[in-house]
Amino acid sequence: MGFLRKIFGAQPQLTADGAFSPSPLAIKLGTSSTTDYDGGAYTECYEGTRNRVLMVCTEERNLTMANGKKFSTGNHPVEMGLPMLHLMNAGFEIDVITPTGAPVAIEEWAMPAEDGDIQKLYRDFADAFQNPGSLADFAANSMTDDAPYAAVFIPGGHGAMLGLPNNADLGKVLHWAHNAGLHTLALCHGPAALLAANNDAGFLYDGYKITVFPDAVDKQTPIIGYLPGPMPWWVCEKLNALGVQTINKKADSSTHVDRRLVTGASPQAANSFGRLAATTLLKRTEANS
Repeated sequence: MGFLRKIFGAQPQLTADGAFSPSPLAIKLGTSSTTDYDGGAYTECYEGTRNRVLMVCTEERNLTMANGKKFSTGNHPVEMGLPMLHLMNAGFEIDVITPTGAPVAIEEWAMPAEDGDIQKLYRDFADAFQNPGSLADFAANSMTDDAPYAAVFIPGGHGAMLGLPNNADLGKVLHWAHNAGLHTLALCHGPAALLAANNDAGFLYDGYKITVFPDAVDKQTPIIGYLPGPMPWWVCEKLNALGVQTINKKADSSTHVDRRLVTGASPQAANSFGRLAATTLLKRTEANS
């Protein structure tokens, strides 16, 4: 098996810190040098006071798999970048935070090197990604009735499974956002972080329908060397056990809105998810203005 993996370029690649990034075959099949960004044009932009989106990112790099090997992950640059572009073009501003204020971990191996819009975005946000705000500080000081926020955004990448699903501060922020009438946006593996909203009173999203990266696909990706081993736990399985219904079967471009929760299935959904998130927020803020 190892010999065949080597021939077909399906061996995960060892990184400098002893983790593994996806194999050359997985990079070829699962990433692209460009995106399907549609330009982000909006006929009207939001001009009110609740014009900010709180983007909760991971600061952890390595996900330990069931076999003990570490997967070099973080937030997926397309799943984070395309929704950011749509939201900003619709008149919203992005506040970047991580659990402790440490730098955002980004899956650089998935960066679309020939996409000018994404490249410019990451140059413009280089300082914000290197010096984000602190989720702990936000939870302690900023969850007020008059906070200028329209939404909380949790971008995808397997990194959303690190430091967020069991984060008490994120749980507080998700409950605050829900009670304050804000939208919550989560893409691909981003819904894993929604697990933080589970407490003794129950799960905040019990009974919701979502699109999310399917467990069935995560179970297959080690075959091509995308992951260096089986997942340590399964996102859909945990969400389903808490009453969430996952409505997509494939890692496709599907998106969904259930009440004030906007979700998308995979990197293929990043553009349509970004547009859906932006138009949903525009409708919400217009109705409340």
